[in-house]
Parts: sequence; structure tokens; C-alpha cells
Amino acid sequence: MSDRFVVPPSVHALPVEGAPELFAVRRIYCVGRNYIDHIREMKEADERDPPFFFQKPTDALVQNGATVAYPMDTQDFQFEIELVVALGGGGRRIPVQAAKATIFGYAVGLDMTRRDRQREARDRALAWEMGKSFDQSAPCSALVPVSSIGHPHSGAITLSVNGQERQRGDLSQLIWGVPEIISKLSQQYELKPGDLIYTGTPAGVGAVVPGDRLVGEIDGVGQLAITIGPEEK
Repeated sequence: MSDRFVVPPSVHALPVEGAPELFAVRRIYCVGRNYIDHIREMKEADERDPPFFFQKPTDALVQNGATVAYPMDTQDFQFEIELVVALGGGGRRIPVQAAKATIFGYAVGLDMTRRDRQREARDRALAWEMGKSFDQSAPCSALVPVSSIGHPHSGAITLSVNGQERQRGDLSQLIWGVPEIISKLSQQYELKPGDLIYTGTPAGVGAVVPGDRLVGEIDGVGQLAITIGPEEK
């Protein structure tokens, strides 16, 4: 095989508050349906159902302050503000009581969604990837280490569009807490250092258009801001 087909793999990473090193990201896992008010808003699941997991490609990461191109193949591009957990450890079948020891830190994330494509997938009993796992669909702020903030159990989680608040919830409203999420996810995948977990969104999700500025914030964790740009041609 010609050498021109052999290239080193790209490393996708996030900055760490207060440190010069970067956090290399291995995988991005997302939790579906983890706030009751969002389940009611979407009208698509039993409130008693456990959350399920899907993935986004690692190269879908977007740094804080970036411009996100309006994606192809959608007329309903929506935001979902979420607490992100970054793992510094891992394992299989991790007990709930041992899950916190695997956490490196936390961040503010956006699960950007092609809602029309997601609904089509739901109606046809297909996987959610067409609505969730596309280019630039995973904006994320810098990571804040556990050593700096501990483990946030409560605190406001909000998102504004062009200065108008659109989402507001509290981390205490998570149906499944972070240790439970890690434990359940580790029953399906072997978790490893570098994994990110987006933990679900409160109610208030909605559509954005080019020119909109989104600012998400989680008390004690940080802030994430992006601008929606035109579709790339």
C-alpha cells in the first residue's frame, strides 16, 4: 500500500481549566431522556423507562467560542444543553458506589440535533444517528477537574439564544445521577480514560438559525458559547 494512504490518527482534545495539558477524547456517549420535563415535552417515552445511550463521533467536538455551520439535511436544527462528564478511569460493570472514582472532571456541552431526522428515525424504528451523530454536533467547554469543583449534584443548568433564556433546569432533576449513568453504561461498554458522557437535557429545546448566538451555563461548572453560521457549501 502506498504511504500516502497511511496517515497518523487525529487526536481530538479539550482544554483543562488551570492546566497546560489537553484532555484527549476517546469516545462520546450521550444519554437519552434523563429529565422528566424533557420526556413530557417530547411526548415519546414512558417516564419510567431507563435512559438509553447513543454515540457521537469524536470529531464532532466543537471548542468553546466557535462558529458551528448550519448542518446539511435538516430544516429543524435544535439545541440541548447538558452536563458533560469526562472519565479519567474506566472498567466494565462498575458498581454505582465506585463510579465517582472514575471521573476526571466536568464540562458544559450541547447535544446539537437534527430534530426532523431524529423524528423520522423514531417513526421508522431506526437508530438515532442520522439526527444526532453529524459534523460539529458536540460543542463542549473546557473541562473543570474534580479536584477543583468536586462532584456537582445540584445547580442551575440554562441556555439562552440571542440573550433570551430558552432552557432552565437543575442538575438535581436528573432521573439517573452521574454514578448511576456510569455504572449502567459500563454494563454495555468497557469505559476507558478519555470517554465523555453527555448526561441529558432539561425541557425547552428548540430550533436555531444562522446568526443565532447560544450561551449555555451550569452553576459551578462553567459556560459554553457558540454562534450558528451558514451552511457550508
